[in-house]
Amino acid sequence: MRRSFLLLWTILLFWHFAMAQSVPNQTRRSSVLDLSAMDPGVDPCVDFYAYSCGGWMKKNPVPADQAAWSVYSKLEDESKIQLRGILEGAAAAGAPRGSVDQKIGDYYASCMDEKAIETKGAKPLQAGLEEINKLSSKAGIADLAARLVNQNILFSFSSDQDYKDSTQVIAEADQGGLGLPDRDYYFMDDAKSADIRKAYVAHVQKMFELLGEKSDAASTDAQSVMRLETQLAKGSMTRLERREPANLYHKLSSEQLQQITPLFPWEQYFKKVGLPSLKSLNVVAPGFFKGMNAELEKEDLGTWKAYLRWKLVHANAMHLSSAFVQENFNFYGKTLTGRQELRPRWKRCTDDVDNDLGEALGQAYAAKHFSPQAKEQALQMVKEIESAMQTDIQSLAWMDQTTKQHALEKLHAVANKIGYPDKWRDYSSLKIARGDALGNSLRANEFEFQRQLNKIGKPVDKNDWPYPPSTVNASYNPQLNNITFPAGILQPPFYDNQADDAMNFGGIGAVIGHELTHGFDDQGSQFDAQGNLRNWWTEQDKKEFDQRTKCVSDEYSNFTAIDDLKVNGPLTLGENVADNGGMRIAYMALLSTLAGKQPAAIDGLTPQQRFFLGWANGWCQNRTDALSRMLVTVDPHSPGRWRVNGVVSNMPEFQEAYHCKPNAAMVRQNACRVW
Repeated sequence: MRRSFLLLWTILLFWHFAMAQSVPNQTRRSSVLDLSAMDPGVDPCVDFYAYSCGGWMKKNPVPADQAAWSVYSKLEDESKIQLRGILEGAAAAGAPRGSVDQKIGDYYASCMDEKAIETKGAKPLQAGLEEINKLSSKAGIADLAARLVNQNILFSFSSDQDYKDSTQVIAEADQGGLGLPDRDYYFMDDAKSADIRKAYVAHVQKMFELLGEKSDAASTDAQSVMRLETQLAKGSMTRLERREPANLYHKLSSEQLQQITPLFPWEQYFKKVGLPSLKSLNVVAPGFFKGMNAELEKEDLGTWKAYLRWKLVHANAMHLSSAFVQENFNFYGKTLTGRQELRPRWKRCTDDVDNDLGEALGQAYAAKHFSPQAKEQALQMVKEIESAMQTDIQSLAWMDQTTKQHALEKLHAVANKIGYPDKWRDYSSLKIARGDALGNSLRANEFEFQRQLNKIGKPVDKNDWPYPPSTVNASYNPQLNNITFPAGILQPPFYDNQADDAMNFGGIGAVIGHELTHGFDDQGSQFDAQGNLRNWWTEQDKKEFDQRTKCVSDEYSNFTAIDDLKVNGPLTLGENVADNGGMRIAYMALLSTLAGKQPAAIDGLTPQQRFFLGWANGWCQNRTDALSRMLVTVDPHSPGRWRVNGVVSNMPEFQEAYHCKPNAAMVRQNACRVW
């Protein structure tokens, strides 16, 4: 699901954990805590993040090819090395035509064949450029948008669950078509944002020049692209508006959609994508499509052709010759995120295979790096955290029995996906040809586009996975009411069966709690146990809930992200609520596990102290200033410092564990608590 309910992202920095082979519980006494990551010179009651991560931050500057570096980044790098080994083996094996190994091996080999890619230059785009050049009217844009499905032309089109009938999949059209990271980038009036817009126009011009345009024509076309995208951005919903689920559901007939965009031939588009009899769909952002129609009326065909050429080259730049790759990096890497060097080609190619053939690559990855025992052990901890959450809900003083009953019904209905799918995706219809790097990418995008459209009008497949098994991430989906923990996140060293319970519950346990709490955050709480958008709260309990979430939003809005920029409390609310609740639930589960035991201190630290360190150590990170600024606008997660200090300062359990005085910085006088 594309909404910000997921603990996800591309450029966004998240959690990670781990799993080794099973050993008896009584041996779980090992120290897995990296003491050198800490700064013992800092008082934990003054700044727990600096105390936990000060040593790590000094030893781990941001590498030149990264915009950020974290404990998570290191785990992701280790995962890439494992995937690289699989891919290089498949590329050299000469596997049977049509086999999974042939597809991932040939895709990787084609991507790594830098000489062949360099020789072709921009030739792989020639057919698309000729189609754009032959456009005789703006009505033809519909055909191009339907054919170039990976170009983000104008809008996105896919499938999703029906918000009001979660058993069914419907078609969905949404806003899109922008080249900057967010619609707000087109309007923010600070000096740095103005500089980014100037750099963006210069970048678009340079890409046109690489396609063969003369400087003056390329400059004019770049200005046209910026003008058109700015108008599209005006009609786009903000990220805060998109945090309200009700704002994202507008089920219309095809005729009603045609009425709000009379200049875009939807019947032609639907026929081209293979849905000639589509009767209705969810139009996520009607205002965007009205604005799109206005631009179809206002802008001339020449402007639209320039825009289409830009979308074509932008979407495929990383699969073209080095001049395109480097220019793309200069803006999206250096200017936007502060990276100094392009990542090694093998890392980029590994990511490409994982993105486009994730479950094909994931089969080999899971077989090598995630045992059936590990899957069972992870599921057991999920059950322990769920039990703690049940206790938490039952004990809430601010919630009445009616609402509690609905909350417990939802909790008991949560499904768990651990490690990898029970049934692997079938890629037999996808052609992967050695020596055709861009073609492989385009065909993979077309394959996934059609796979999504094939779901429309059918019952929801609850066994479908949202991302590859090697992903170092986790998520909760409110419409499916499930959590997903892929094998990539369930790896050593952060969850280790030879480690003590405190570190494991502070690590993976808190993240399991985090994902469960997403079902009851400001967004997830609006969906019922079956995943339907439905209010199951009593009026008074909803008021109590809103007061508690406002406390969290206000608190984080006062935290400084970088320089003069504050954390966006409303944008990060869901993740902050999930952090707040996830830690409390995991702590309850730890205490339940330790009941009747008297575990000795390890590394001079009590189990309670190690629990909080288990959480904090996962958020040790360094970021470039450029990335930090960008994430304030686009990231629904708070910076690592506040994901640590913002949580522990609200927990009396932390104050007790570290013997903090009542007036200490890490003791919030008016503590925020939702769950």
